Amino acid sequence: MSDHDKAVRVRISGKVQGVGFRMWTRDEAVLLGLTGWVRNEQDGTVVALIAGPDIAIATMIERLRRGPAGASVSGVETEAAKLETTLADFRITR
Repeated sequence: MSDHDKAVRVRISGKVQGVGFRMWTRDEAVLLGLTGWVRNEQDGTVVALIAGPDIAIATMIERLRRGPAGASVSGVETEAAKLETTLADFRITR
């Protein structure tokens, strides 16, 4: 991770489970050259850790506000995150 990279944790709420949201998030993140992970939470939200250049993260957050076809995003909360280890790719986790 370079000095220009940062990481954010994003919680997306709404109709975001059962609509391909995690796969779509991974695909969008890979297109933007981001690393991190995305997972479903028990409360029905989707949480992602996104790392990369500021501009790519900002673009990803805007995309998350819309989501894939079939999703209905009602909220996106972001907070700065600290990376314990360098992430090599973007993956779907449990």
